[in-house]
Amino acid sequence: MAKSIEPENKLPNMIGQGTKIVGDVETNGDIRIDGQIEGNINSKGKVVIGSNGLIKGEVFCSNAELAGSLNGKINVSELLSLKASSKINGDIKTGKLNIEPGAIFTGTCNMGNQGSSPQTPPKDIKK
Repeated sequence: MAKSIEPENKLPNMIGQGTKIVGDVETNGDIRIDGQIEGNINSKGKVVIGSNGLIKGEVFCSNAELAGSLNGKINVSELLSLKASSKINGDIKTGKLNIEPGAIFTGTCNMGNQGSSPQTPPKDIKK
């Protein structure tokens, strides 16, 4: 039986300030967003949203650090860290949560292992 090998990206993906992407982003590695994304993000690594970063969509990843804004759901299998400057308007599902004083969060939060893999988004997601 042939084994499928996914290439690992050793360099982090970066979306710089002033850049706007409309569409879904999928990566096997880490990604840092300082610009804007209107669409879903699916990462097998860590997602970092910088203080100027803005996501309008759903995020699926293993770890995340938010200093910017997210309008949508976030699904993190391990650790979600909300920095003091972060703003989330949407639902959170995560294994562990770290919130700095000053972070703004509006929505629901579910923590712990509920038996599903948050790294795999449902196939019926529509914008």
